[in-house]
Amino acid sequence: MNFDLVTIVFVVGFALVAMTALLLLLALRHDQVVRTAGPLRILQDIEAQISSMRGEKAEIEAELKTRRETLMDLSTIQAETDALIRQRDELLAAHATLADRREEVRAMNGETEAAIVSYAEAKRNLDEKQEALDIVQAKLDRADRLVTQIAAMTEEHDTLSRKLTEVHDELRDLREEKLRAEELHGKIEKLEREDARLTGMIEAASEQLASLRSKAEIEERRVAEAQAGNAQTLAQAAALATEIKQATTRHAELEQSRNTAEARLAYLQGEIARATGKNPDGEAADPLEDLKVLPPVLAQLAKLPVREREPESAALHRVATNMQALGLEYPKRVISAFHTAMKVNETSQMAVLAGISGTGKSQLPRRYAEAMGIGFLQVPVQPRWDSPQDLMGFYNYIEGRFRPTDMARALYHLDAYNGPKESGSLQDRMMMVLLDEMNLARVEYYFSDFLSRLESRPSANEADTAASRKDSEIELELPMPKGHSTPRIFPGYNVLFAGTMNEDESTQSLSEKVVDRANVLRFAAPRTMKRVGGNGAVAKPEALSRKQWGTWVRGIDYLGHEQEQVFKQVEKMVDFMRKLQRPMGHRLGRAIMAYVANYPKNEERADLNTALADQVEMRLLPKLRGIEMDAAEEFLIDLADYVDQDLHDHDLATAIKKSTEQAQAGTGQFVWRGVTRT
Repeated sequence: MNFDLVTIVFVVGFALVAMTALLLLLALRHDQVVRTAGPLRILQDIEAQISSMRGEKAEIEAELKTRRETLMDLSTIQAETDALIRQRDELLAAHATLADRREEVRAMNGETEAAIVSYAEAKRNLDEKQEALDIVQAKLDRADRLVTQIAAMTEEHDTLSRKLTEVHDELRDLREEKLRAEELHGKIEKLEREDARLTGMIEAASEQLASLRSKAEIEERRVAEAQAGNAQTLAQAAALATEIKQATTRHAELEQSRNTAEARLAYLQGEIARATGKNPDGEAADPLEDLKVLPPVLAQLAKLPVREREPESAALHRVATNMQALGLEYPKRVISAFHTAMKVNETSQMAVLAGISGTGKSQLPRRYAEAMGIGFLQVPVQPRWDSPQDLMGFYNYIEGRFRPTDMARALYHLDAYNGPKESGSLQDRMMMVLLDEMNLARVEYYFSDFLSRLESRPSANEADTAASRKDSEIELELPMPKGHSTPRIFPGYNVLFAGTMNEDESTQSLSEKVVDRANVLRFAAPRTMKRVGGNGAVAKPEALSRKQWGTWVRGIDYLGHEQEQVFKQVEKMVDFMRKLQRPMGHRLGRAIMAYVANYPKNEERADLNTALADQVEMRLLPKLRGIEMDAAEEFLIDLADYVDQDLHDHDLATAIKKSTEQAQAGTGQFVWRGVTRT
């Protein structure tokens, strides 16, 4: 029995050693197996079996310990020995199975190592390619920078070439002017010599004439004393009279020649002054001399008496009456909309009247200004305009003086901060500038900078300091002597801006910048506006004071308790524009609320819905030009329903739906075609 027990212990020990060796082998291979994804499930099974064997080992050790304590019970030990033998057989069988699995794991490890080697090789190749790609990308980035630099340098070269050409042209002109000046100097010297010669001849002729007159008087006395005709004496007297007459004629001719020479001399001196920038006395010419000339629009406005204080409704009634007297019929709502667009020039810098030719776009602002007592300056835009100089004027380097436009002159005299003191009375008047057919040229070329200045203006109550006006003042482009600052002009709120635009193949579309800062009144095909015989008399022209105009302009706070109602409607508009992919910013929201606050009252209250519908027409719909109908049709119909149901403007809602249908049936892009008011 001792032998059997030793055998059992030996067998169990061998099994434990084998299991321990197997566990060590499996532990050594475990790290390699973990790195592979393929044999992971197999290893997990093996680990589960090993864990189970460890449990069985622990149980066997516990049982051996117990059995050693109970060796006296041989029958029990024999039974347990049989069980252990069976377990040994099972372990040997499991060991044999694990040997097969080891071969599989070994094969998988080989495949894994090969895969790792392949992966390392592929990663190394990838790293090399990535490095090459980084080098190529760096070269491409450098090439892009070089292309950008080349483009910038090319543009700079073109600019310098243009400037060089201009300088060469100016140099050629200066040389021509110099030659011309030298030629003029020669002519002047020649004329001065001729003038001296003529003066001498005139003096000699005068002396001769005086002598002849003296002789004639003596001869006349002799004839009178003789009291009879002496043929010889009479002949001498007749000859003397003829000589006197010839001398008198010669004297008159010399006087005329002298006057002509003096006029020619004055003209040549003027030409030299313009060419050299100096007066005939040698003093420097004033480069702003032409800017200080009062333009005709202000000269005429200065002659008008100032209208007495009156309510806003009376002024609008006079506008409508004058229109009727001139045979022009505009709907009252159109006049109110244009009037309000002029009042909100602090938040919306201008009003644009758009539509086909012949719809009365130019007549509305002109006749409105006349009836209101506002000076009216029409500026016809030319297709060649491409810079702000076309609006304000330019400095002529040959003449040495600034050549302003009438608009620049008017802005200068109406500027209460930089204008001449003698124009102080004019600075309390109002003036309107109309850019007629403003889209004949690219608006962003000649008007964009000016529009930015208007947008940067401080409020009327904050414009007293130079620092607040700095960004909005227009700096005139002319060289100034050392120590002198460049003249600046502040376009104040006593100047209103409007523009007309025709819609045909010869015109440009307005830029987004202009549309976003303007109230656009679109004139559809006319039905009631006509040019026929007038009815009534035109009111006596009187000037509107800036102070009176200021009493009509109101802030957003004027809405009072209705401000929240207006704000909610504006939020709905914001939501519509977001859905239509034309989002609107805070500036446009404030402009809409300012328009509603300034809309004329009707029977002691303003019609909020009418004003809000105007802003849908004038601010939102022009921004929707070009949107694709496939994505926008549903939202446009919703917008039309909102206008009809919430704002109660059936005509505008119908016009929106009509424009939507035409776009859907045509190009597939929305174009606002306006609404005809009755």
